[in-house]
Amino acid sequence: MKRFKGTGVAIVTPFKNDSSIDFAALGRVINHVITGGVNYIVAMGTTGESVTLTKDEKKAIIAYVIEAIDNRVPLVVGIGGNNTQEVINCIRHSDLKCVDAILSVSPYYNKPTQKGLFQHFKAIATCSPVPVILYNVPGRTGSNISSDTCLELAHGCENIIGVKEASGDINQIMRIIKGKPENFALISGDDMMTIPIIALGGLGVISVLANAFPAQCGEIVSHSMKGNFKSAREMQFRMLEIIDLLFIEGNPSGVKAMLNIMNICQNSLRLPLVPISRTTYTRIQKAIEEVNKS
Repeated sequence: MKRFKGTGVAIVTPFKNDSSIDFAALGRVINHVITGGVNYIVAMGTTGESVTLTKDEKKAIIAYVIEAIDNRVPLVVGIGGNNTQEVINCIRHSDLKCVDAILSVSPYYNKPTQKGLFQHFKAIATCSPVPVILYNVPGRTGSNISSDTCLELAHGCENIIGVKEASGDINQIMRIIKGKPENFALISGDDMMTIPIIALGGLGVISVLANAFPAQCGEIVSHSMKGNFKSAREMQFRMLEIIDLLFIEGNPSGVKAMLNIMNICQNSLRLPLVPISRTTYTRIQKAIEEVNKS
């Protein structure tokens, strides 16, 4: 669990103009965030457009990211879905020898009951050769992992070591932190919620912001973890508009535009996602200039 304390970053998957994976740009993203001080990397999550990747592409990305990280920071790989057996098959056929954990999203679209969610994650935890971090993001999945279900999994499945919480429900988050075992981590899945979640006892964040601004994101987390909330707030307020612009036209459209402005990767996404509007792109350019000036 301690390997996932602090600032994690859900990295983008860069694409070329022909929609093929841009591995050179992926390497630049990895070096940018590690140089910026992130504590661990999450590949092939929501921000990595994982649902648009083929099985062969996912295998190639895992292999490349492992090589590019070169043991500098821990690696978490997103493996989830709404077909439990298919998720299990994917875990069994993935080379996870150099992977530190998997991040598994709550099943989407088919809207399982809490009993179904429990059995889904229990089956994944049983088959996984590496620890499992739950990912609760009901705004995307239409399926919320309740605090009771999360705690049942935390206490009953030794291989489930944490949850990335992006429900925005502070009451639910507090109930999980209050009732969880000591060796179970609650991690913020929302850049806007990082400070309050850490203040309540959370272990850090899996951030979108850190793709573009790893040092600033790390500063917010580090100050918060030390209880220095005045300095954490000052940096959070400095980044407030940038964080808003990250999500105003969806993720990862916003952060890919930022990385394009920084000459790290192209502003290319796979359908059904499209690049942000020119108006928002111009606003992001100005916001980046302001952050760099301050």
